[in-house]
Amino acid sequence: MNSFDLIVIGAGPGGYVCAFRAAQLGLKVALIEKRKTLGGTCLNVGCIPSKALLASSEHFSFSKNHAAEHGIKIEGVSIDVAAMLKKKQGIVDKMTGGIQMLAKARKVTVIEGEAKFTKANTLSVGDQTLTAKNIVIATGSAPVELPFMKFNGETIVSSDQAIGFTEVPQKLVVVGGGAIGLELGSVWARLGADVTIVEFLPQIAGSSDADVVRNFTRILQRQGLKIEVNAKVTGFKDGVLTAEREGKKLEFRADKVLVAVGRRPYADGLDLDKAGVELTDKKRIKVNAKLQTTTSGVWAIGDVIDGPMLAHKAEEDGVAVAEWIAGKAGHINWDLMPAIIYTDPEIATVGLGEDAAKAKGLKIKVGKFNFAANARAHANDAADGFVKIIADAETDKILGAQILGRNAGELISEIVTHMEYGGSAEDLGRTIHAHPTMSEAVKEAGLAVSKSAIHAL
Repeated sequence: MNSFDLIVIGAGPGGYVCAFRAAQLGLKVALIEKRKTLGGTCLNVGCIPSKALLASSEHFSFSKNHAAEHGIKIEGVSIDVAAMLKKKQGIVDKMTGGIQMLAKARKVTVIEGEAKFTKANTLSVGDQTLTAKNIVIATGSAPVELPFMKFNGETIVSSDQAIGFTEVPQKLVVVGGGAIGLELGSVWARLGADVTIVEFLPQIAGSSDADVVRNFTRILQRQGLKIEVNAKVTGFKDGVLTAEREGKKLEFRADKVLVAVGRRPYADGLDLDKAGVELTDKKRIKVNAKLQTTTSGVWAIGDVIDGPMLAHKAEEDGVAVAEWIAGKAGHINWDLMPAIIYTDPEIATVGLGEDAAKAKGLKIKVGKFNFAANARAHANDAADGFVKIIADAETDKILGAQILGRNAGELISEIVTHMEYGGSAEDLGRTIHAHPTMSEAVKEAGLAVSKSAIHAL
């Protein structure tokens, strides 16, 4: 029987980060993963391969549609899907291999297989029995399957298959207008697919502010994506997806249907009952403020517990839990968890949006600055979109921000930093930004809260 200070189940961003931080703090750590490679969904079939395809498809779109504007003449641009997939897989292999090297360097024992609880502090993995003072559940999430449209891996697919199409679909229907559906829909639209996004809610892009979504929708439509909202999908048969809107039947031809309606916590096969670990009404693992489950010594992080299903959220959970187990003062600010849709342009949000703040009855001031007034944005063919800062009307404290624009996911980080120490819109506006950069739009939006923007009326 092998004994450890800590065993982490699941080697995704939450799990491996938790294991590595615990090892840094001197704990004897084991990391259990059922895949042959580390990194979980994110590195293997999620965040990283999808971003590789987004980058490749952006290069193709530029070469085909925009290079000539820059005086670059490219004749006969075509797409080699096999080469693109090879490039994607090379990135995945490099990153997962890097995680494996880090595990070895930190003396984390990696065990391949599926873990099951036999009791609170004991796990079985195949024919091995493992015990630990502390066990962290970090098994992530899986795509939600529609009961009347089950995945078959060919015509009805999840994101796992949609990152590996061996040829460009002629007609792709994406069910779900959230981050995953919009990103993969954008990839295949750029490569020539006729793409339709079908969303049940009144708008795509989740809880983003209405003005962000209006502009974003128009931009995606200019790129060739068809957007159908308030549409309830009812089935798929003989190459036709059916939906309903206000009692009217809708039909969409498709040779591929990507179902991207969300993800569910994945704790299948862990035998949680044998450890006394309880679930919430939403089938997530029940935890307290320090992410301890209902069983002493058993913790849970990331997608299996309440909160947004984001890799960086899982990482922060993992670091904090490792530090708490080691007797340190772990810290997580769940209110400042940025969320990003990696299309072009991107949407990045943090904290309260304007619509949410008003719905709460808060007195706010809003500063907004358009990239159309930013010189570097024009040089980068990225003049679409804007930065919006939401601040408390009395204290000027930044309550949130929403960015629609190229590389919004990079630009949001400095706003998160200001918010972390309770900074004001004035603090943001008086922070020096290099010129010419697109980040100047963030500074100007901070100034606009007090109607002091220099480059806008």
